[in-house]
Amino acid sequence: MLVSDIEPNKVTIVSVLPACARLAALQQGKEIHQFIVRKGFDMHIAIWNGLIDMYGRCGLIKKVGRVFDLIPERDIVSWNTMIAGYGMHGFGMDAVNLFLCLRSSELKPNQFTFTNLLAACSHSGLIDEGWKYFEMMKSEYAMGPAIEQYAWMVDLLARAGQFDESLEFIKEMPFEPNAAVWGSLLGACRIHCNPELAEYAAGYLFELEPTYSGNYILLANIYSAAGRWGDAARIRILMKDRGVTKPPGCTWIEVKRSVHSFIVGDTSHSLVDEISAKMNSLYSEIKEIGYVPDTKYVLQNLEEDEKEDSLCGHSEKLAIAFGLISTPNGTPLRIIKNLRVCGDCHEATKFIYKLTDREIIMRDCYRFHHFVGVCSCGDYW
Repeated sequence: MLVSDIEPNKVTIVSVLPACARLAALQQGKEIHQFIVRKGFDMHIAIWNGLIDMYGRCGLIKKVGRVFDLIPERDIVSWNTMIAGYGMHGFGMDAVNLFLCLRSSELKPNQFTFTNLLAACSHSGLIDEGWKYFEMMKSEYAMGPAIEQYAWMVDLLARAGQFDESLEFIKEMPFEPNAAVWGSLLGACRIHCNPELAEYAAGYLFELEPTYSGNYILLANIYSAAGRWGDAARIRILMKDRGVTKPPGCTWIEVKRSVHSFIVGDTSHSLVDEISAKMNSLYSEIKEIGYVPDTKYVLQNLEEDEKEDSLCGHSEKLAIAFGLISTPNGTPLRIIKNLRVCGDCHEATKFIYKLTDREIIMRDCYRFHHFVGVCSCGDYW
């Protein structure tokens, strides 16, 4: 548009900011923000909200707060987006405190407010707060909780290992449980390695979403982690028989205005030799300071040394290695993955931070992880 001498307007800006948010393309997002300021746009509330969402999804939660504070007149979308941002980054109590500020304003929370608030409670394991605000919907705001709020409550309870309470809660729901409800239960079974309950939840999911690969892969992963290789193989055969295909795990990193993508075992990048050398060096050094490879995240029944080699080729690690050789010391690394981050990669990244003193901000399909020694998720994802 700019090259063609066509002047962007407010609609252009509101349309392009979400593209930066989805890709976590921070540099481009910053340039668009500068363009907005330089052109002196009359800042419509939708532009403010777009900036909040963009910076939040690019991992700059402090910047989000500064933008939020600058909004001259917030609407409910502003508050909801800010609460969602705190939740995604694992700052559950900040989300709760912001909700308390909203309650003292002239605006009234809506269904999206409570969905985002309960999600924030779930991401941070705030069980008491989750129950409090779930009940508040009905008692103070006369809102009947929707299926989305029920799903987040199941997620909250199950991730805390309260499986009996979760099942009882599901039975008492006024709705037929949907895929989000059963998916929450299945995801929690991964955390607590509960293959029996995972089978139960997956049975419903295979009926509700017969072509969605994520449910099959998650159940197979739970079987593999429990050493039930035969059952894991059976699920993969079931996928093949039903024509279900798994999208490859892919990780992106933005360096010098370009987005570089990696898949597991990737050898297509022009710097493949340098990346491989850096990864091998990192692997040896982090093992010396306490990292122990968690080979249960290798989904094939291989020899132990082959499993370790397989872990080295995970897309998250390749993106981090590339970032380390392609950016100046001290520069934070921001990466994004299309699937849930691997547990071994999550643990290895903590040690890579200790070794390199580089802040690493990782966004997966579920939430953000800020690695500064420990992870902001508290190993709760």
